[in-house]
Amino acid sequence: MKSRANRLQPAADLAHERQEAAMQRLAEQQQKLAKAEQQLEELQKYRAEYAQTQGGVSVSALLNRRQFVERIDQVIAQQVNEVTRQRRNLDGVRHQWREAHAREQALGSVIDRYREQERKSEERREQAEIDERMQYRRPTRGLP
Repeated sequence: MKSRANRLQPAADLAHERQEAAMQRLAEQQQKLAKAEQQLEELQKYRAEYAQTQGGVSVSALLNRRQFVERIDQVIAQQVNEVTRQRRNLDGVRHQWREAHAREQALGSVIDRYREQERKSEERREQAEIDERMQYRRPTRGLP
C-alpha cells in the first residue's frame, strides 16, 4: 500500500507544473509591459523633439504641423491605454502565479508532514521490534 505522501505526490507534481507555467506567463507578461512602456517613452520623446523643431511659416505648414502633433498625441494616448492594459494583465497573471505557488507550497508542506509522520512511525515500529527481541532473548552463560 502506498503511503499518504506517495499518493499525494502526483498532485504535488501537477501543482509544481502549474506553478512553473504561471511563472513563465508572468515573465512573458512582464516583458510585454516593458515593451509597451518603452514604446510609450519613445513616442513621448519623439513628440517632445518634434515640438522643439521649427516648422514652416505658411498657414498650411502650420496646419500640417498641428495635425501631425495631434496625431502623435492620439498615438501616445493609445499607447498609454496599452500600457494600462498590460499592467492590468500583469496584475492578473501575478495573482494566478501567487495562487499556484501557494498551492504548490501547501501540498509540499502536507507531504513533508506526512513523510515526517511516516518516518516517526517507522522508528517506533523498529524500536518496538528491538524491544520485543530483547525481551525474549536468552541469557548467555557465564554472565553473573
